[in-house]
Amino acid sequence: MKRALLSIALVSVAALGIGIVGTRPAVAQREGPAPKSTWTTETPKSQGEPRGYVQYQDYCAVCHGAGVGKPGTIALQQKYKGTEPALLADRTDLTPQLIKTYVRNGISVMPFFRKTEISDADLDAIAAYLTRNNKRATR
Repeated sequence: MKRALLSIALVSVAALGIGIVGTRPAVAQREGPAPKSTWTTETPKSQGEPRGYVQYQDYCAVCHGAGVGKPGTIALQQKYKGTEPALLADRTDLTPQLIKTYVRNGISVMPFFRKTEISDADLDAIAAYLTRNNKRATR
């Protein structure tokens, strides 16, 4: 019995000593605001970019941008075989309504995006960006 009590006492003292039970060790307090992360998923806004550029980079370029491994661009290269640009940003035949339909309903392997994922305002900006090179109708 004495041995069991002695063992419990030693374990309790050891636990207190390493901070498992009882008071927690002091944590260094930081003064001022927490540092901001240098990593972000959002494209920084820059001067001179056309309306919708930032939203396009944030939501679309991961699949439809330039470079290797962009499934949307690869799929459009296969579909159009050079008759239309595979990069959406280079197209001149897209309409705002077509862009919004594809984004809200999806097409082929492209998923649909809810208004809670891409807001109507952001989608309007993306449509403006992708149609910026379209020829304007003259009267």
